[in-house]
Amino acid sequence: MKRFIRRWVVLLLALAAAVAVLVPACGGEASEEADTGLEVVATTSVLADIAQQVAGEAFHVESLIPPGTDPHGFEPTPGDLRRLATADLVIVNGAGLESSLEKYLEDVDDEAVVVASRGLEPRTPDFGEPGREEAEAHGEEGESSGGGADPHFWLDPILTQSYVDTIAGAFEKADPDHADEYAVNASAFKDRLVELDEFTRRTVASVPEDRRKLIMNHASHGYWADRYGFEVVGAVIPSVSTGSAPTARDLADLLEVIEREGVPAIFVQVGENPQLAERIAADAGVTVVDDLYTGSLSGPDGDVTTYVDLIEDTANRISEALSP
Repeated sequence: MKRFIRRWVVLLLALAAAVAVLVPACGGEASEEADTGLEVVATTSVLADIAQQVAGEAFHVESLIPPGTDPHGFEPTPGDLRRLATADLVIVNGAGLESSLEKYLEDVDDEAVVVASRGLEPRTPDFGEPGREEAEAHGEEGESSGGGADPHFWLDPILTQSYVDTIAGAFEKADPDHADEYAVNASAFKDRLVELDEFTRRTVASVPEDRRKLIMNHASHGYWADRYGFEVVGAVIPSVSTGSAPTARDLADLLEVIEREGVPAIFVQVGENPQLAERIAADAGVTVVDDLYTGSLSGPDGDVTTYVDLIEDTANRISEALSP
């Protein structure tokens, strides 16, 4: 009996030794498999998808801000800050879009931050509302001039080609072994952006010139409007950021603009509070389109899961709302 027990002890010890040898080996293999290339975090889901088109199958680009969230007012969690600190590259839009993240991005290595809009000349919205001088004379606060530089370059697919070049350059520098792959992917996606531009032009052709006027919830679609022959004639929040607030004078002026210009709809992007737009629309007798994707994608279960979807959806929704 003792001999039998000793045999089992020896066998168990042998098995334990074998496991001890195999576990590090397996761990090493898993570690190699986990090393899937660069660790890249983009601030928005839109940027993440654009960057993913350049990365291809080399690695997965993560989005910091969850889909459906307004990027203007996003506040990161401690886990989000760890992701920023440990990433090889952090892709930001720039031009003030991530103002709520600026103090956290100061802790990220400058060489790791990729500003996608670098080199693009920003526009500054100016609706020229009636009553602005009077409001300022009475000390009313507000940002009716547009609130600074417009960061929404990506809504023009031709401007987005510059994003692609900037991102591809950053990937090639950080991972020269895959530089050719990134260059090929970037070229293919830029061709797709030209197709998107042509698609948008065909789609908005149904909107008569005298109806190509936009009222937005905030000043977000200036580049899109410039590209396709529209005009942003007003915004509920007359600023490029949703963090601003309109004055009573601003809202009264907007009602006048809607009536004077005959604009049939107010567009509100996903993630924004539509209540103020709904009140204005009720007073003006117009409709509200409250599910326009602008700064975010829909997530995997929605209809706008890629940047391409977003641009196509924008053209379709605006054309449907403004066509007679």
